[in-house]
Amino acid sequence: MGSEGFDKLSLDSIRQTLIGLEDTIIFSLIARAKFPLNSPAYDPNANKNVSFPGSLMEFLVKGAEAVQSQGGRYQTPEEVPFFPDGLPSAIICTSNCLQILPPAAASISVNKNIWDIYVNQFLPLLAAKGDDGNYALAVASDLVCLQAISRRIHYGKYVAEVKFRGAPEAYTAAIRAKDRDALMNMLTDEKVEAMVKQRVQKKAMVFGQEVTLSVTSNNSSNYKVDPSLVYRLYDEWIIPLTKEVEVQYLLRRLD
Repeated sequence: MGSEGFDKLSLDSIRQTLIGLEDTIIFSLIARAKFPLNSPAYDPNANKNVSFPGSLMEFLVKGAEAVQSQGGRYQTPEEVPFFPDGLPSAIICTSNCLQILPPAAASISVNKNIWDIYVNQFLPLLAAKGDDGNYALAVASDLVCLQAISRRIHYGKYVAEVKFRGAPEAYTAAIRAKDRDALMNMLTDEKVEAMVKQRVQKKAMVFGQEVTLSVTSNNSSNYKVDPSLVYRLYDEWIIPLTKEVEVQYLLRRLD
């Protein structure tokens, strides 16, 4: 295992990566919030093209993932495609080919859950009602949001590995007993979770302010993305799904 492997499995490196992904997620949400909901892009019945019986979003995301797969995007456990079936192989093996986690890590994905939550629950809260016809641009922003959220959640595989190495006997006992509740309790740190949620809410307040040159302007309540929505995103979806990934990983850790 090279130095990159050790870096990815250090607590400090993981922490810095997750904090950096907070910025990425918030800025991607700000970019998507510029567009209205544009509902027809997500409706499979709105697409009359019989050669692709799905929504425009599905069509565009599949095409983007095929290109990115050839470029080597999905060579690490935290990069997980939303449409893995039939993806072309990478035409180049980058430094990301280094195997850091056990092979079972590559098969763990909660992207179906992420997609469903994002399209059906979160997006209607993020985007204003309306239709400006800029479907391709809106979906391009959606993909950036989805990939950032997915990467953050699936980075839980590294978190779980570090925690396993820190207490192998306790985790091994719970894994052999297939005790999901015990694993979830061992993985949960409510103080850290509360700090993360408070931090992303504050970041959304800072990053999402409307900037003007007027010294008398007060934009304290006018944000590009509602900070409480970012808090809710982490509280209800990102953190729980991250821990679900961690549990799934640990249950296969001894394979």
